[in-house]
Amino acid sequence: MADPASLSTDPHIQTVDPRTGEPLVEATPAATIIVFRDAEDGGPPELLMVERSSQMVFAGGAVVFPGGRVDPDDHLLAARIDHGLDLEDAAARIAAIRETIEETGLGIGFAETPERAALAAARAAMHAGAVFSAVCRDAGWQFDLSALTPFTRWRPPFNERRVFDTRFYLARCDVHDHIVEVDATENRHLFWATAAQALALADEGKLKLIFPTRRNMERLALFGSHAEAVEQASRFSARMIMPFIEDRDGTPHLCIPDDLGYPVTSEPLGTSMRG
Repeated sequence: MADPASLSTDPHIQTVDPRTGEPLVEATPAATIIVFRDAEDGGPPELLMVERSSQMVFAGGAVVFPGGRVDPDDHLLAARIDHGLDLEDAAARIAAIRETIEETGLGIGFAETPERAALAAARAAMHAGAVFSAVCRDAGWQFDLSALTPFTRWRPPFNERRVFDTRFYLARCDVHDHIVEVDATENRHLFWATAAQALALADEGKLKLIFPTRRNMERLALFGSHAEAVEQASRFSARMIMPFIEDRDGTPHLCIPDDLGYPVTSEPLGTSMRG
């Protein structure tokens, strides 16, 4: 077992902006799962998305993937189990699994998929204040963290009020009829849709996508299956993405590097939604 006191140091976290050399404000570690399921009509895979409450300070009213901040209990749980991963990565995967249960009721990343009733009970217990490690112990759940594939990692360098260092993971839901239900606290709606459908709805003004979600949705629209996404992720997932502002033809743009698998790498600053 690792010493929990050592879990807070991640050698991949950057403390200075690589473009300017300026010190960065501390970022809150976070994690999210992009959940795929096969479409019943055999078309592109559908993704599970949640619409955040408009009252939330961060990304209020926006559509995002299930996820949230990494808690100390996630680190402790990661230190207690055998996973063969970097401890920060393992804690982030556990946080993403926990948050997906809390926000949607869907159990992803377990050695054996928990029964619906057990997931509902665990979700209610966590909403009432129970910690995830105790819930997993009492239920006898074992993780399969390899079910989550690292896809990307975003950390804006801007000195804003809330900055998150977010790891995105890919996972597959094999049970097509699994019931998912919105938590009605942080989120007000959840739905399955293809990446192309989500982008079309955003273009029609029917949903909001913050800059990282839109760029990721455009990348996800390239894939005809979960396997295709996993294959591409294996080539690009190691580098952290730090958006930057650059003047292009007299207009400031919010940009990302152009060698990380994204088909669109910039957007006029005036039209981008940053959270």
